Amino acid sequence: MAPNGREAIVGLNRTERVGALVMFGLGGVYVEVLRDVVLRLSPLRDTDAESMIREVRMYRLLEGVRGEPKRDHAALVDVILRVSQLAERHPRIVEVDINPLLALERGAVAVDARFQLVGA
Repeated sequence: MAPNGREAIVGLNRTERVGALVMFGLGGVYVEVLRDVVLRLSPLRDTDAESMIREVRMYRLLEGVRGEPKRDHAALVDVILRVSQLAERHPRIVEVDINPLLALERGAVAVDARFQLVGA
């Protein structure tokens, strides 16, 4: 029922030792087999999120190849920044996994997400 898009993944993992790490990569087989992800320590700026997207090895798939449309770069930046904001505003969130996040021509759609909280 979801629209056709390029599968991406955005996540967060918080540890006492390191802090909150935000992750971006291409989802599906790309993350499972190729482990093509980029990590940054939160809080993030716009330029951090933009560079995370460009640093994945499969970045060209987001630019549109073989007649596929270019995916909405700004929407992906927005999702990455919002996950970073969640990390900063809600320290009880220790894990976030948005996978797949469908990168569309216009916008992005989270098809599945998992959050883990510490303490009740």
